Amino acid sequence: MGRLFGTDGARGVANQELTCEIAFKIGQAAAYVLTAECHRKPKILIGKDTRISCDMLEASLAAGLCSVGAQVVTLGIIPTPAVAYLTRKYDAEAGIMISASHNSAEYNGIKIFNSNGYKLNDDIEERIEAIVLDDAEKIDLPTGDDVGTVRKCETAIEDYTEFAKSVIDCNLDGMRIAIDCANGASYKTAAKVIAALGGEPFVIHNHPNGTNINLHCGSTHLKDICSYVKNAGVDIGLAFDGDADRLMVIDEEGNVIDGDKIMLICAEYLKNLGMLRKDTLVITVMSNLGLVLKAKELGINTVQTDVGDRYVLEEMLKSGYCLGGEASGHIIFLNHNTTGDGLVSALNILKILKLSGKKMSELAKIYDTMPQCIINAKVSNAKKKDYCKDKVILEEIENLEREFDGKGRILVRASGTEPCVRVMIEGENQDIITQKAQYLATIIEARLS
Repeated sequence: MGRLFGTDGARGVANQELTCEIAFKIGQAAAYVLTAECHRKPKILIGKDTRISCDMLEASLAAGLCSVGAQVVTLGIIPTPAVAYLTRKYDAEAGIMISASHNSAEYNGIKIFNSNGYKLNDDIEERIEAIVLDDAEKIDLPTGDDVGTVRKCETAIEDYTEFAKSVIDCNLDGMRIAIDCANGASYKTAAKVIAALGGEPFVIHNHPNGTNINLHCGSTHLKDICSYVKNAGVDIGLAFDGDADRLMVIDEEGNVIDGDKIMLICAEYLKNLGMLRKDTLVITVMSNLGLVLKAKELGINTVQTDVGDRYVLEEMLKSGYCLGGEASGHIIFLNHNTTGDGLVSALNILKILKLSGKKMSELAKIYDTMPQCIINAKVSNAKKKDYCKDKVILEEIENLEREFDGKGRILVRASGTEPCVRVMIEGENQDIITQKAQYLATIIEARLS
């Protein structure tokens, strides 16, 4: 992770950490770096979620892009994966999404996709960072007719929803489907696609006001959708995050099914059809050990990467795999899109549910989850990476590992998007691992706050 870009773009409190000045400079640097070999007036797309600060940052970004001669095409409120898809469809040099994903409304972020719809690699991000923060390269600014312009695209939602409908080859007739839009970008797309495919959508948290995105709702706050599913008599619940690149599923009894189980259900289905490339599923070190053990039993290989869907994608592209993702619900179906896409994930699981004739709770029995506890130790953003150099913290981790004696797993990592260190412990007894995770998190907070 760099000084400006984390595991999922640049992110911070809008107008304080992520300022208009920074957004303007990112626009300039991104246009300069990503369009250097372009032999026409470069086209760069901008999408946004429903945060109140998006308009402000969009204007700043667009100004920066135009100042380097780019033709800016604004897509309006739209999911992050739609920007990745439309960048390819519209033959643009780059696509930019303004969103802080699952974070609360005061945060915002800038994610950049290259012309092929992939998130930027580390080298390119570092070059952009150096220009923004260090004035490492001089950007010659055009004048006259060479200055960039801004125009609005009126067909972005329609083009993305038409793509989404093509993802599955069956209808959803007779299915009652609850949808939590997190008051975010999916409020214009998810129900529209599901209804068009014959499903009956029941939608909650689809009235964004600029400040209620992810507020007690969506894929990271599941209490409302779980309760709704139990009481509404629906077949399944779908919970998206603010920019709709991740998905969590709720079975008909109101139980949460995380990204790990969604991935393995889909992997087994694809393997049985001979469509799971190299019979391999790409996961991260945060995935549950139960998944790994069951996948092996099913004849499915698992490859683990660092946390972050960008690292999952890098491994998929490098080794030729088609399915991968994270327990948090970022799932990449590379046959369909170049980034995590909550709606694509939802449609795939809905197809499997429909064709299987089973209930979602039955599909979710694919493996037994090993007890796991994740605690976020809230620390100083500047110090969050120091845990791996702190002798006291390292000694406590070693003590716990000796105590578990191979019957548990401890993973400690700095968040790429938030001022915290995540402590994950897996083991045989939920009460014990919860107690140990809280203990370790308390020590980390005391040492790094």
